Amino acid sequence: MNYLILRFTGGKYFQEIRNSVKSFGWLKVFFVFGLFSYLTISPALADDLDSALGQLGAQSRKQIKAAIVQLGNSGGSKALMVLEAMKEKRLRIDADGVLVILDESEEAGVEALTGNPVDPDSLELRKPRVNNAIRRVLSVAIGKLKLKSQDADTRVKAAEELLKRPSESVLELVNEVLKQEQDERVRNLLSLILAKGHLESDDPEKRLQAVLSIGEYGDFRFIPDLQSLLTKDEEGRFVEKDSKVRKAATIALGSLERRQFLINQIANLFYGLSLGSILLLAALGLAITFGLMGVINMAHGEMIMLGAYSTYVVQGLFESYLSGFWEWYLLAAIPTAFLVSALVGILLERSIIRHLYGRPLETLLATWGISLLLIQTVRLTFGAQNVEVTNPSWLSGGIKVFEGVVFPYNRITIIVFVIFVVTLVWALLQKTTLGLQVRAVTQNREMASCVGISTSKIDMLTFGLGSGVAGLGGVALSQIGNVGPELGQSYIVDCFMVVVLGGVGKIAGTIVGALGLGIINKFLEPVAGAVLGKIIVLVLIILVIQKRPQGLFALKGRSVD
Repeated sequence: MNYLILRFTGGKYFQEIRNSVKSFGWLKVFFVFGLFSYLTISPALADDLDSALGQLGAQSRKQIKAAIVQLGNSGGSKALMVLEAMKEKRLRIDADGVLVILDESEEAGVEALTGNPVDPDSLELRKPRVNNAIRRVLSVAIGKLKLKSQDADTRVKAAEELLKRPSESVLELVNEVLKQEQDERVRNLLSLILAKGHLESDDPEKRLQAVLSIGEYGDFRFIPDLQSLLTKDEEGRFVEKDSKVRKAATIALGSLERRQFLINQIANLFYGLSLGSILLLAALGLAITFGLMGVINMAHGEMIMLGAYSTYVVQGLFESYLSGFWEWYLLAAIPTAFLVSALVGILLERSIIRHLYGRPLETLLATWGISLLLIQTVRLTFGAQNVEVTNPSWLSGGIKVFEGVVFPYNRITIIVFVIFVVTLVWALLQKTTLGLQVRAVTQNREMASCVGISTSKIDMLTFGLGSGVAGLGGVALSQIGNVGPELGQSYIVDCFMVVVLGGVGKIAGTIVGALGLGIINKFLEPVAGAVLGKIIVLVLIILVIQKRPQGLFALKGRSVD
């Protein structure tokens, strides 16, 4: 054998190499060979990557797509940084074809390849040629690079992105990563990526395994894919030829549809509680003024509006004078809105409403006129257009409970806030001297006056309390919707329905009525639509009042009898 090798390689020359290897050692030879490969091949790979990065500024979109694919397959952290900047529209190309990454303000930047800082204003920069096709390729390439991240959450987001557009190259990478992946969340998503890709396979076993994986890990996004397996062509034959795959698809489809139904009901329950909480906060003040005092206050919606505009003013003051504490402006807006609305309510009660007790029609007309006056005053002060109230960062975003179901932080906070306000109002009315006097005046005004209670003072404080609570409702509404002069008009009818349904003068009835209406509305909307759902709710309220004119919770007292 050695003789043949020597003959083939030139005999004497190879013999000298063989002798050198024996004296140098095989291990050292391998080391030198590896070092030689690193010094020669690695720069070549680096040059290829730098060349691919340079192609991102090409005029041809085909070249750009090819460069993105190459970077997604073999790029590193530098490629990821550039591709993310390109996706976020922060990548620029100068006149010499040098890539520049801008910061979020676009007032500074760095060269993508060297990291050297540059001044964007001193350069003639252009944006890369990007269309929807390039954006799709870009998302896949970024997902591939992030799938190799050390952070599990980053890999989860990358897998979710790749799940939207699985391709053959993605499936090969997913197979490799899945063998080493330890995180259960990532493994499930990778299995779904493979499953979605294998649904188009010619191998029925792969399709069967794909359907089984979808049934185990999938969500309602896969329902159309499973339904397509059970469709028939024009001749009435199943598109999916394999009966085992069809049977598995039927079982998986039923499982996903049941799961989707359950998720939808949980989402409806949460959003119903959220809507009910908003109604409760808006109606709680009316339950005090209308329920306990018997005043038909058509200006109650404008107290809500004043609370929302107070929040807007406080936000502006913090922006101008306390910008470092702007994130906490909402904590200052809560007492401000309560005091503003309460003081306006006390002013109205002392100047107009106290002269109209016992005359409900005149009270209704007077408060309606007051509501128009307040709306016009706000229009003249702030303008007729809606004003913007921005959520603090700690109220932005939400908790992703299920796929497609997010519980926003602002609505969760409103629910907690409503519980807090209702608890305080209940404690005030049930555990304090003021609450005892309010209940006494409510049940028998003449007898309360005879025992020394100043009924006029109680009327003033009660009306101020109800108006102040309505202002708190405005604070909550400012965080989830538009703030405009007609804000209160959107809730006044619902507030009266809540109070009448729950029982006039009963806080417990207001709670049940508000939450009940909110939940029923949210469960009816998907079935009957928003308008028909409200009509059905109104009919239900009429039927309840016909059966129980005093409402769900009747007020007890001699004045009632």
